[in-house]
Amino acid sequence: MRKRILVTHVVSTGAWIGIDVLAVVLGAIGWIRAGDDRTTVYQALADFFVVPVLLTALTARIVCLVTGVLLGLATKWALQRYWWVAVKLALNLVACAMMLAFLGPITELSTGEQPLRDIWFVSFLAATALALLTFATMLSVFKPWGRIQKVNTYR
Repeated sequence: MRKRILVTHVVSTGAWIGIDVLAVVLGAIGWIRAGDDRTTVYQALADFFVVPVLLTALTARIVCLVTGVLLGLATKWALQRYWWVAVKLALNLVACAMMLAFLGPITELSTGEQPLRDIWFVSFLAATALALLTFATMLSVFKPWGRIQKVNTYR
């Protein structure tokens, strides 16, 4: 069961990374274009990418969070025993909160309630999440900082 959860965790993280890379690349393409080309790229982002793919990203993030918590509870690493695990959990919570915070403006962008020139937050969200995920992956590989010291309050 642990290996199934681990595979689900790794696959959801990979999906999340892929979606973020795609969002960063498409946002950059739109940013370097001028005039009608930029509008066309942003319109394609709004119509085909922003809501459907970012909702998929939110699903991948939640699956990653849930499976990460399950792995923490079911393995020797625990959730609050090692710094790298606690930091990964915090990073995932921050990334999920960012996604939820930006979901309203993203939806407004795709429905035309917000001008297409205001697509900066899609790229910002994706680039930030990509940086957080890269750092979290490094934490999983290198496992730095050791154990969290328990403070003995009963003396």
